[in-house]
Amino acid sequence: MSSLERPDDFEVRRAHLKSMSDEELHAYFWELVDQIVAPLIEEARTHTSPAIERSVLLRMGFSSIESRQLVDQQRKHGLLGHGVGHLILELARTKGISVREAGEALLQGEHWQELKP
Repeated sequence: MSSLERPDDFEVRRAHLKSMSDEELHAYFWELVDQIVAPLIEEARTHTSPAIERSVLLRMGFSSIESRQLVDQQRKHGLLGHGVGHLILELARTKGISVREAGEALLQGEHWQELKP
């Protein structure tokens, strides 16, 4: 056998799947998917960058210029690891204002001290 060939062990490798129904196979597939993506989700939860933060803000309806300014202020206040979108949502909920109003207030330099963890 050359190094490019591989033994036909399909029957051996699928033995544990052979007795499963379609529903069981479906559930098993999604269980494996969850195992595969769990480290990616954890990485996303614990790591961010200015580019990611700006992207989140763009999707929240802020302009590119506003997004850059908010992320710059977020970094200046040492809050990059907390997610600027999350901070804006929490500020909006706490103050009873819209997300837009919360973002605009932060752009004016207001409320940053209240966001300190």
